[in-house]
Amino acid sequence: MRQNHDFDPKSESLDTPLFDLSLLDASRRETADALVNLAGQGVPMVVNFVNAHCVNLANQRDDYAATLRDSDALLPDGSGIRLAARLAGTHTGDNLNGTDLFPHICEHAAARGAAIFLIGGSPGIAAAAAAAMQARFPNLIIAGTQHGYFSDSENDAVVDAINASGAAILFVGFGVPRQELWIARHRDRIDVPLLLGVGGLFDYYSGRIPRAPLLLRRLGCEWTWRLWQEPRRLARRYLLGNLVFVGHALRHAYRATGLAANIGASIKRGVDIAASALLLLLLVPVLLGVALAIKIEDRGPVLFRQTRIGWNGRPFTMLKFRSMHIDAEARRAALLEQNERDSVCFKMRRDPRITRVGAVIRRFSLDELPQIINVLIGDMSLVGPRPALPSEVATYAGRSWQRLGGKPGITCIWQVSGRAEIAFEQQVEMDIAYLGVRSLMTDVGLLLRTIPAVIGGRGAY
Repeated sequence: MRQNHDFDPKSESLDTPLFDLSLLDASRRETADALVNLAGQGVPMVVNFVNAHCVNLANQRDDYAATLRDSDALLPDGSGIRLAARLAGTHTGDNLNGTDLFPHICEHAAARGAAIFLIGGSPGIAAAAAAAMQARFPNLIIAGTQHGYFSDSENDAVVDAINASGAAILFVGFGVPRQELWIARHRDRIDVPLLLGVGGLFDYYSGRIPRAPLLLRRLGCEWTWRLWQEPRRLARRYLLGNLVFVGHALRHAYRATGLAANIGASIKRGVDIAASALLLLLLVPVLLGVALAIKIEDRGPVLFRQTRIGWNGRPFTMLKFRSMHIDAEARRAALLEQNERDSVCFKMRRDPRITRVGAVIRRFSLDELPQIINVLIGDMSLVGPRPALPSEVATYAGRSWQRLGGKPGITCIWQVSGRAEIAFEQQVEMDIAYLGVRSLMTDVGLLLRTIPAVIGGRGAY
């Protein structure tokens, strides 16, 4: 258990990531204590709650989703959120729903002399809820109340009344998403440190709507009681909404647990195996023809083997048809001053080390064909960042390391966009961008673009 004096709802270390949101992982009492403590210190905070209905709305409305992400703290509300967390392989702390948290905040506020203001509900509801809390905690200071049925033209007067009240805590109960959007719109004008969007909890504490029996609440089935109380208003939200939410939860779990990535990687590997095996069979005449031409020209070896760096920094031996003279590596040092690329990559348009056959096979990228074998055995993929030399990797810094976050490929974005004419820094960004969006359709698109890129020959030297 965390000690209250160390607890800070703004701390990212206390968050549980869920649905691209960060939900507070804490107990109900320590949350109430910390929030009131921060309010007493004048620390500005906007606190909102996230339940199944909120997740559904956030998937429909970008403005509401952005408002949630901009909150200083998001509190997990309801059994649906707990279910989603379990499916995603994570957990949340207590169920920090506003209805249960409200009396704890009032208790701590009464003990510390922090005044509260309630706004929302039908006329008289907020005042009745405030009176109920004051009866429960006699030292609680009620700075003011305001019903939620006021027009936009009255916003300024309402904000002025809140500011004049001297409240340290403002409870806004307009319902989702109106309350969150209202808070976001007026936050800079409201002088109250702590603002919470609390939904319809005033109805319960005013006595207008009875709470569900304790057993139902402990079972996480309070929604069934609310549905029974207001079937016409809540039928769509709960009966259809719960099914929609389960779909969102399963989709999130599919991604969060790595299942999506594993399935995607398995499909990609299956395509690599099938396609590389088929290509080797279909290209046998081409492979034999190129090999024969290389052998006839200078009697040297047909294949060139070179150590490259693959996925997660693992070295492997990459195969190519030899396109240079046998002593090419020995002659490289003498040519470094003629490098036409940046210091990371060595390239010359008229490299004297390239053989006559080599010039032809480079022009049409035939020298890359043996890498199909690398794909078949699993060192490479058909599509992915081009495998880097160890000397290149030694210069990596910052984002460059992200290039090693996927299996290297025969073709990639910059290979079909200009090859050697693309600056190294831009190649890095293109490779990282690919790894962020890779999919079967992305790979198919790049493979189709490779054909005209090879025929065009741009940057092939």
